[in-house]
Amino acid sequence: MKRIVEIVPARPGWYSRWQIGSGATRCYPVSLWALVEEADGSAREVVGMDCAGQWPGSEDNESGGGFVRYLFQLPDSGSPEDVEPPSSAEPRSTGPRRQPVVMAQQTVVAA
Repeated sequence: MKRIVEIVPARPGWYSRWQIGSGATRCYPVSLWALVEEADGSAREVVGMDCAGQWPGSEDNESGGGFVRYLFQLPDSGSPEDVEPPSSAEPRSTGPRRQPVVMAQQTVVAA
């Protein structure tokens, strides 16, 4: 079993590329980097989790997809041609989800 040593946010421009079919790929922006190590501390590696909640080796990744590589593209040069925007990424069926915060409205009456 591996353990997480450190987590840091990914800077803009990092993407994970996945093979999704014969000759077809899809990129997702990387959200965070995690330094993970074996339980005995023998080996360490850096793994990126993308905005769709996928990372190499996860059992919950998009079915039929295989990790290809990480890539970096300067933010000023645009996104890769096969990027999947975060807003249209398919929701994952497992794991925590962000929920909107509903604030109670307060009415102030001047005296």
